[in-house]
Amino acid sequence: MIQSLFLVTLVIDDYDRAKAFYCEVLGFECLQDDVQPEGKRWVVVKPKGGDGAAFLLAQAANEAQRAAVGNQTGGRVGFFLKTDDFARDHAAMLGAGVRFLEEPRHEVYGIVAVFADPYGNTFDLIQHAAPAAS
Repeated sequence: MIQSLFLVTLVIDDYDRAKAFYCEVLGFECLQDDVQPEGKRWVVVKPKGGDGAAFLLAQAANEAQRAAVGNQTGGRVGFFLKTDDFARDHAAMLGAGVRFLEEPRHEVYGIVAVFADPYGNTFDLIQHAAPAAS
């Protein structure tokens, strides 16, 4: 059996606001933006060039969903954006106004810094360390 995680729902307050952040600020590509019944849209965004999962941007439709906007993981870092060039992407994101919650740090697994989307969801921007030579 072959399986892969390809889509993760991200509850947001407004389709256009979220799409603008993920596509214009972070540089994600919009794979789909289709109108659905009852004013809903099927909006799928994904990091360019990546082979991982995409986000389904889902506008909150009730009070319980509105309460989850920005806190879908209970305050923990919930998403991990892998890069092949931390310095390049960190500088570009800072230049685009992305709010980093800490300075970059070096860990045994690589270079990492936590940033937040406009809702407060937190992400690690991470470049994995090169494997040690044997």
